[in-house]
Amino acid sequence: MTKSPSTIGIILFIATMIVFFIVYFFFSGIHYFDISLKANAFVLPLLYAGGAFWSVKVYWNNHRLNFRQAFKRAFIPMFIGGILSIFSIYAFLNFVDPQAKSLLNYQYVHTQKSELDKEYTSARKIMKHQKDIDELDQKYKERLQSFTPAAVKGKDMLTASHFSGYFAAILIFYVVLSLFFGAFFRTRSVHEEPINQENQE
Repeated sequence: MTKSPSTIGIILFIATMIVFFIVYFFFSGIHYFDISLKANAFVLPLLYAGGAFWSVKVYWNNHRLNFRQAFKRAFIPMFIGGILSIFSIYAFLNFVDPQAKSLLNYQYVHTQKSELDKEYTSARKIMKHQKDIDELDQKYKERLQSFTPAAVKGKDMLTASHFSGYFAAILIFYVVLSLFFGAFFRTRSVHEEPINQENQE
């Protein structure tokens, strides 16, 4: 079993791309965006949490760790796996298969429009005063302007700047998770080892 955080990071990268291509090859239809979103929200966080845990645990079994060491061993694999995945997915969608990118953008806009319609319908059902209904209708019409063909033409949520924003948000998750593992695995102090060695001498 490997103990290198870099190697575990590469494994996380490979696993991420496997998830990406499973969704790409088997679910790139009318639910492509929704399934991609669910994979990013549920599958990948569990995968990366498992990789971080593995990285710290295999070293912790035979070594003494302080908070900084445990944090580092948790963070490095996730960072390597994450940044390699971001670059690879960006390159694939922008240069290898732009049609998949167009489909994701279209479904993203459609999802946003559906959410707006649901919110509007739900809110209108509970309103009793005509003044409130008229105000809601006006706001709804204004929001609809952002979904006209002219407004959504060329709308791209998969640009380099957007990917940078996504990765910045992911980094927060990595840091929080690494802080947790750092606190959890610092149960044995590194300062105990020299003391034990002196006693043995």
